[in-house]
Amino acid sequence: MTGEYDGLVLDIMMPGADGLEILKKLRQAGITTPALFLTARTEVYQRVEGLDAGADDYLSKPFSTPELLARVRAMLRRKDNFTPDILTFHDTVLNRSTYELIFEESAQILSGKEFQVMEVLMQKPGVIVPTEEFMTHIWGWNTSVDTSVVWVHISNIRRKIEKIKAPVRIRFIRNAGYVLEADV
Repeated sequence: MTGEYDGLVLDIMMPGADGLEILKKLRQAGITTPALFLTARTEVYQRVEGLDAGADDYLSKPFSTPELLARVRAMLRRKDNFTPDILTFHDTVLNRSTYELIFEESAQILSGKEFQVMEVLMQKPGVIVPTEEFMTHIWGWNTSVDTSVVWVHISNIRRKIEKIKAPVRIRFIRNAGYVLEADV
């Protein structure tokens, strides 16, 4: 895909390509363009599969043109507020739906707080995130939780990154905070 698009309308059963796989690859590449599946596959599990692949909406054939246009308009209205379920940094994927940290065929499930810490880091790769930012984002302004809890969660995340052999690392920078970097 080249250029920037407002929205995508894909068929799951396209000639020579599978719309599900195409959308999964686009999402893994960090492309967040809203997408609608237009398809003859109507079973509930098939609709769920399309939505889990990253689609924002799903319309079964046969359909009415006014309904298709209304769904496209609704999808485009949500475009600026779209948050992808997948965050990717150096082929390491954080799935917001499953709380999984994935590299190639390996995955580790993160706890709720581990997920929140990793989410902050993956939204700002290469940027130093102060410990106080984790504290306020995850535990709130008036928390009585000690800042060492951040270190504990990062330590757990580091072990999980090692288990899946992901090419990323979380580095501590004294008197500054933590940064997610490529492990080169």
